[in-house]
Amino acid sequence: MKRSATIVLMLGALALSSCSSRQPVVELPGGVLPTDTSAQRAPSALERMLGMDDRPNVGPCPLLGVLYDNARVVDFNEAGSQRYANIEYTGEMQGIRGLCRYVDEDPITMSIEVDMAFGRGPAASGTRQTYRYWVAVARRGFAPIAKEYFDVEVRWDRDEAVVTRTEEINSIVIPRADADTSGENFEVLVGFELTPEQLQFNRDGRRFRIDAATRAVPGQ
Repeated sequence: MKRSATIVLMLGALALSSCSSRQPVVELPGGVLPTDTSAQRAPSALERMLGMDDRPNVGPCPLLGVLYDNARVVDFNEAGSQRYANIEYTGEMQGIRGLCRYVDEDPITMSIEVDMAFGRGPAASGTRQTYRYWVAVARRGFAPIAKEYFDVEVRWDRDEAVVTRTEEINSIVIPRADADTSGENFEVLVGFELTPEQLQFNRDGRRFRIDAATRAVPGQ
């Protein structure tokens, strides 16, 4: 689903969250030599407004990643009974990719796509479920600068156990202190919003995956 929301970030500093899993970054052309940039005429304000600025990026895009502890969600129908037979719904972040754009002293503008898979377990009481996930931008080595939450409405057909979705965030704006601030100073992370119990389940290395044949594959 394509999201029209814009994430505009104000620079700040909090404590650090780390990412244990990285996905490759898809970039627009970047990393040109100073001699290359000096030979190019800067487009006018009108040309830029019309999208006629074809200058390459002045640096790499921010890193993209799925926060490992928040990459999965498993819902049980009985509190404290974490058995396969009690699974209602599951979700899994399967990857993230994106594009970025910035020249001169402009802020970094990004769009991203997040691939997800959702499972319906043996204890599911319906064919619809709402999942919540977040998108955060952080300085590398520091806590998020900003974090936005989104809901995903998932529907299964009667004979389906798993459905996949791609969520699109079409506008993330990251201010830069000056023209020398590179995109590699930042990272964009995604993950599911979890309860303390769900987070501990993931940190304990427990895992139930519902595949298309409705089998459970436990893993450590």
